[in-house]
Amino acid sequence: MEQRMIDLQIHLDKQKEFFQTGTTKDISFRIEQLKKLKQLLIDNEQLLIDKVHKDFQKSAFETYATEIGLVITDINFTLKNIDSWTKQQSVSTPIVNFPSKNFIITEPYGSALIIAPWNYPILLSLQPLVGAIAAGNTAILKPSELTPHTSSVIERLIYESFDPEFLKVILGGVEESSALVKMDFDYIFFTGSTRVGKIIMRDAAERLTPLTLELGGKSPCIVDETANLEISAKRIAWGKFVNAGQTCVAPDYLLVEKSVKKEFIAHLKTAINQLYGNNPKESPDYPRIINDAHFDRLASLLSDGETVVGGECDKDTKYIAPTILNNISLEDKIMQDEIFGPILPVLDYTSVEDCISIINARPRPLALYIFTSNQKLEDRILNSVSFGGGAVNDTIAQLGNHHLSFGGVGASGFGSYHGKSSFDCFSHQKSVMKKPFWPDVPIRYAPYDDLKLGLVKKVLK
Repeated sequence: MEQRMIDLQIHLDKQKEFFQTGTTKDISFRIEQLKKLKQLLIDNEQLLIDKVHKDFQKSAFETYATEIGLVITDINFTLKNIDSWTKQQSVSTPIVNFPSKNFIITEPYGSALIIAPWNYPILLSLQPLVGAIAAGNTAILKPSELTPHTSSVIERLIYESFDPEFLKVILGGVEESSALVKMDFDYIFFTGSTRVGKIIMRDAAERLTPLTLELGGKSPCIVDETANLEISAKRIAWGKFVNAGQTCVAPDYLLVEKSVKKEFIAHLKTAINQLYGNNPKESPDYPRIINDAHFDRLASLLSDGETVVGGECDKDTKYIAPTILNNISLEDKIMQDEIFGPILPVLDYTSVEDCISIINARPRPLALYIFTSNQKLEDRILNSVSFGGGAVNDTIAQLGNHHLSFGGVGASGFGSYHGKSSFDCFSHQKSVMKKPFWPDVPIRYAPYDDLKLGLVKKVLK
């Protein structure tokens, strides 16, 4: 491992040297690299789909719609707006600094480290990378070792398309990640669990390295009696079971108004059947659990409550059926940590205050979803609960809007990206005031007297 660390340091040193040449600050260079990344995705679409299928048994539609396509549209949006984002921004001048010009220069941090998770190996590797490139950084990307087929092909394609002094992919596991976060990067972007996020934050603190943490948490989903129950069930089932529930913003548990709970569960059963048929195991559209460890963890949760849909497991194929659990209590094991799999517990409530109390008693979630036609209830929840982001009458789809930043709060992370937020994430805002030599207002200079104090009070009042 010692030699490995030396090699990693050499890669970083070369990127730092390249950054100092100023090449990445050239907007035309950034545009060229973004176009190159886009073309890489277009030219290798089927290859990437095949590799993701080997890791997850995921359909071509799902891989393109939730991974490849989202990165391409993000690149297109960035290319359309990068000129305006990088322009020097003039700001107002207060009277205390008159006469002067005041402006903000956006500059890259330098060398960025991106540590990506396994659940969306293309999207969560390359979407942050779009922001890093657009902002003018060099980058080292560390994809997950849990998706070996996808990570390996990303490494090869990046190697074939980009200068390693600008962009480099490092394969490996925990040892490589641990070594990288202890190195002198100028920015760290991490997506993963809260537990690992805390470790990375401690390592970053040793060097005062700025970072973004995209973590997770138990994202609640509220359904009240005024919601269209049939459509709500379809949208919740889709958001929960896409990628077999291995989505950081998937609905983690349901809070359904007691008066419609029985009816709503029936709609959920129908929705799951419409999505994956009577036997989801045979559906080409239903993915698998990533590995044995995650399978075992998820299987251990199936003993809670009453299984009303699904519950079937097959460790050999890493299959866990889309599952609905009823008669769940807040003390059950499944309600303690993020599920991150195709198991959906259903709880009921009788008042909106019950919902707010349940949610606010837990760490602040990454996402929150509300299904309702009651504007007052919607406003009450949105203004009473802290969460990263979310949607009303839908799930997950908010991630497709470039104008909506994505990020957590509290235990679900901090910092945000997507669209311009990605550019801002990897940029330092450098503030500058420029003054002429004349006039030189004498009031600020000692000696001071009551007259000067009176004038200052009027100006700063």
